[in-house]
Amino acid sequence: MSLEAKFAALKIDDVDSVVEAVKKDGVEKSGLAANISVLSARCESKDDSETIAACKTVSALCKECPEAQAFTKECLTAALRGALSKNADVKKESGNAAKAIVENMNPFGVKSLLPQIFPNLQVEIKWQIRARTLKLLAMFGKLAPKQLGDALPEVVPEVTACMWDTKKQVKEAANDAMKAALDVVGNRDIEHMTEKILVAITDPKEVPEIMHKMAGVTFVQTVESPALAMVVPLLLRGLREKQIATKRQSAVIINNMSKLVDNPLDAAPFLPLLLPALEQNAASISDPEAREVTERAVAQLNRLKGLADKQMSVRGDISKVESTFKQEFGDEGGIAMVVAYASTIATAMMDLHFMEDLQWAKNVASQFVPAYADKAKAEENTEKVRVEAEKMLVIPEEEDEDDDAEELCNCTFTLAYGTKILLHNTKMKLKRGKRYGLLGPNDCGKTTLMRAIANNQVEGFPDVDQVRTVFVEADIQGEQSHLSCVEYVCADPKIQAYGIPKEEVRKVLASVGFTEDGKAKPDHAVSTLSGGWRMKLALARAMLQQADILLLDEPTNHLDVINVAWVKKYLNSLTNVTSIIVSHDSGLLNDCCTHILSFDNLKLLTYKGNLDEYVKVNPAARSFFSLTASKMKFKFPQPGPIEGVKSKGKALMKMANCTFTYPGNTKPTLFDISVQVSLSSRTACIGENGAGKSTMIKLLVGEIVPQEGDVWKHPNARIAYVAQHAFHHIEAHLDKTPNEYIRWRFSNGGEDKESLVKVSLQYTEEELALQKKPFEITVVDEASGKISKVKKVVGELMGGRKQNKSKEYEYEVRYAGSTVEHGEFLPAKTLKKMGWDKAMKGVDLKLAQTAGMMVKPLSTKNVEEHLEGCGLAREFGTHYRMSALSGGQKVKVVLAAAMWMQPHIVILDEPTNYLDRESLGALAGAIEEFEGGVIIISHNNEFVGKLCPETWVMDAGHLETKGDADWMLKQDTKIEDQQQITDMTDAAGNKIEIKQEKKKLSKKEEKALVKKIKAKIKAGEELDSDEEELAFEKDLL
Repeated sequence: MSLEAKFAALKIDDVDSVVEAVKKDGVEKSGLAANISVLSARCESKDDSETIAACKTVSALCKECPEAQAFTKECLTAALRGALSKNADVKKESGNAAKAIVENMNPFGVKSLLPQIFPNLQVEIKWQIRARTLKLLAMFGKLAPKQLGDALPEVVPEVTACMWDTKKQVKEAANDAMKAALDVVGNRDIEHMTEKILVAITDPKEVPEIMHKMAGVTFVQTVESPALAMVVPLLLRGLREKQIATKRQSAVIINNMSKLVDNPLDAAPFLPLLLPALEQNAASISDPEAREVTERAVAQLNRLKGLADKQMSVRGDISKVESTFKQEFGDEGGIAMVVAYASTIATAMMDLHFMEDLQWAKNVASQFVPAYADKAKAEENTEKVRVEAEKMLVIPEEEDEDDDAEELCNCTFTLAYGTKILLHNTKMKLKRGKRYGLLGPNDCGKTTLMRAIANNQVEGFPDVDQVRTVFVEADIQGEQSHLSCVEYVCADPKIQAYGIPKEEVRKVLASVGFTEDGKAKPDHAVSTLSGGWRMKLALARAMLQQADILLLDEPTNHLDVINVAWVKKYLNSLTNVTSIIVSHDSGLLNDCCTHILSFDNLKLLTYKGNLDEYVKVNPAARSFFSLTASKMKFKFPQPGPIEGVKSKGKALMKMANCTFTYPGNTKPTLFDISVQVSLSSRTACIGENGAGKSTMIKLLVGEIVPQEGDVWKHPNARIAYVAQHAFHHIEAHLDKTPNEYIRWRFSNGGEDKESLVKVSLQYTEEELALQKKPFEITVVDEASGKISKVKKVVGELMGGRKQNKSKEYEYEVRYAGSTVEHGEFLPAKTLKKMGWDKAMKGVDLKLAQTAGMMVKPLSTKNVEEHLEGCGLAREFGTHYRMSALSGGQKVKVVLAAAMWMQPHIVILDEPTNYLDRESLGALAGAIEEFEGGVIIISHNNEFVGKLCPETWVMDAGHLETKGDADWMLKQDTKIEDQQQITDMTDAAGNKIEIKQEKKKLSKKEEKALVKKIKAKIKAGEELDSDEEELAFEKDLL
């Protein structure tokens, strides 16, 4: 009997014979292909026994005839509807049939069932059918996890709607299905949040909380459509929340996740949902900062949209694949259903990158055997389809340059620093003998990339043993600073590993200038080297290692013009060595680079040509190298008035006839130096490496003390000094955020904790001995007026200071053994004789610093704004620890800390070393607007030329002044009358009245006031506070 006849009146006894017939004759010859619609109809027959027989037949075919799955799947809808039957056996067998279809299906065929599943989830369908359908859907999580993940963009919206159902059974089944879906997302960054996402879908009140948690997630893994399918509904809800904070967090998550979307087509289905909601928020949010964050997210999604619109679709296209199958197998009779099913399997494999021939033979070719082709023919035809499918997936790449140079590296990798993703799934190709300039703004990760390459941490980069890679940086560690230059190089583990003898080390050091009669001697300690010579030492060490790849981080930092020319010549001579160069020196990148590697949206892009060629293609990059093109703005706090200084030309710092010799040296580093600095100073200090520029500045600020000559600073002047090796202040505080560091540094009543470590404020043994020696002091008894002389020892200075009638300062003291805590003052001249000169400077410093505190309290918000004024965004200033910051960001922290006290003089030693051109342009703008004095040590002519009319030229320890040396005298203008502050608000919000500085009276005004006071006293009238003070002073009372 044929299957057609059996299906016409199906009985349970026919099940085995139907299966045997299909096994023996195949799906086409047995008649199953032609009669599958009849079998499907019998699965929901009015005759319960017929329905049970049909369902049992479907179950048996699924389990025993895998080649029949293209046909048996057509019975799924009927099996789902069996959930409505009142007959328990029908309900059971129909459920078994539905389960058998799902369990025995090829995992890649999951999508072929969705057209039957989704219609049975609609709200108008009976709840029993919907619950059964959802349970089946949940099964895919274990049976076909990857394939379910690929289908999530379609599945999630359907299941989400069911999670709101009023029927408990549907709701529970939907929750289970969604949980199964969440488990296959395959994104490790959000997998720990699946429970919270599940709760937030059903409970809108939880959305703000989940948004807050997700905003704190560091997204590292590539974001693909399954993860987006799961998160986008939540993000949409977050964007529509009333709270601005939730809207902002949603925008932050969108921005972060979208940067990690490698394939724009993954995001394409979600862009029409997210973009309108984001754009609406960008136009309507009142908070400017939240609006700015939202605008960034809009820009990021528009970038993705542009890429998605341009990109030819490389997703598995069923229509294209199906037409290829038809060409190979035909489409007549039952084979049309197999072709459609095989096309669904093939496209799922394309989406999931299962493109091996063996994989296609197993999953695709097997669908045609034995009914429509023998195994060999099916595999041959399937292979032809697979080859065409591979062509569909190829994204055309730009033609590589015509170059026969050896390829040293061709890798794809991801790079992170702490919690920040710097590069994601990006390609890098390097060829021998080429010189690559590595470009990008500050904080993008240039140094981190080079360090990762040197440490063998870049995935796919050749091992350092195969391709010898050397990282050049002036990185002298504290524990090595006592070593001589030769010993320092020999102590390097790589130099030791290569077995390079000491004689070879001396020879190479001599070739770069380390000679016995030179400025830098090979046997002198590395601690005596200036910044420029440290860099030359690092280059010499690299030369010894005979590298295949040289990684140079700012090789011209600290170098004068002569040495920069030497570096250029050396790099260009390395025809067989590849160089990667990070530099802010546009001349170096133009004269040396054959290619440019540019950081762009977490990718590393390669351009042929030098910097000028790159800027032609990317005009925006000009801001990296041009001070005037900088869009960034820094804003420094203005210094404010100084008591007793009415002219901008009056000296605030002086050095007179100073000579200095470093311990251990016989020849002085500085000879007979005399300079002065005022509020109007704009001075560039230039000279060769090792000429003594930084040493002179250290003398001026009091970090070291001269053996001959005097150094003076106005007691009320505040000085900011950003040293050449700028990070030493913050190295002990890397576990703090920049905001926390500044608040710690100035928490002691405004006193700068870092300023107390200066050598000039530390007592010598002679001074300590003087302080313990009794000194004769003249004491006046206030009651009797009797004058007596007493020998006393000063125990400590209490921090108070006042001016006497002679306009000289007196300092508050506590005598040794005295119980009087305050109110006793001694003149500065007396205290100096007693060994307390440095303590008086400390009091002056503290009072000068605390005067700066009167303008703004030390609150988190104020420090945040101050850091932004120095170029450090609040994201890094308040939320990132300093250990996670780049070199450029750390310099901004040091600069901000130095500027917090509103200094009158700013001294910058090599500020161009770690700042990119955009930051440098912003710094130049801030200096131009700054009303205090500025001294800059720099080899960057463009920078100092723009700012400084006066130049100090240091040559082998001798100073010559050039340019308009009288410029500061011409600026001898009166300091503008500044509106005095009448009150200030402290960090707790309390208003404190500030005592106003009294206007000094002329003799005529004073005489008139005395006359008025006398008349008031005579008339018995009350005096105001100023009158009373003058009356006491003139002894009228």
